[in-house]
Amino acid sequence: MAAAHESAKKSTIREYYEALLIAIVFVNFARIFAFQAFKIPSGSMEDNLLTGDHIIVNKFIYGPQTPVLSPLLPLREPRRGDVVVFRYPEDPHQDFVKRVVALPGETILIRDKRVFIDGRELHEPYTLFKDEQTQHPNYSYRDQFGPYRVPPGEYFTMGDNRDSSHDSRFWGSVPRSMIKGRAFMVYWSFALPKAPESRLAELEMVLLNFFRNTRWRRTFFVVDRVYHYGNG
Repeated sequence: MAAAHESAKKSTIREYYEALLIAIVFVNFARIFAFQAFKIPSGSMEDNLLTGDHIIVNKFIYGPQTPVLSPLLPLREPRRGDVVVFRYPEDPHQDFVKRVVALPGETILIRDKRVFIDGRELHEPYTLFKDEQTQHPNYSYRDQFGPYRVPPGEYFTMGDNRDSSHDSRFWGSVPRSMIKGRAFMVYWSFALPKAPESRLAELEMVLLNFFRNTRWRRTFFVVDRVYHYGNG
């Protein structure tokens, strides 16, 4: 009787272990190939994405960038207007989020903040401008740029908050292989009362101000290709 009880106990433990292992494998598969969580660290994408927005990144839409799966799942390439998360070319350990403005082979020209693609002005309802100057003394490429032809297999990206964005105007286009996925949805948005000194200090601020500082109306906000959110 005792032996049967011990055997049943081991069987139960094994079932839990196997279920946990399967869950871990599934979560890691989803994180690597399908979805990823990402926190917006700056205001370069205002007003569509705000500092403190936590978003889900759809990594599946462009097809997983692996030698085995890429040929099998060519869903589609990045399009103009897509908000994408990518590895920062000058420091691949950092992830950036910007909007695709020019595609491979296109020529981009910026004059007095206005963007032209292959000679035609681009309609951009998603942009935000906070500086009336058209030639900031510290940012020579911000308002006057190009012409620049985007190399094959690369994408020219810019922040929606055009006057406060460190983007392709300053460090060049983004190779396709560095694009992780498309910003899909805000699942939680939290306005920090002040810049935290550490991760522990940030956690304390969240615990103390969770209900007061959570931007509830941004929950499940879908990041659209052309939408300009408005007030945060």
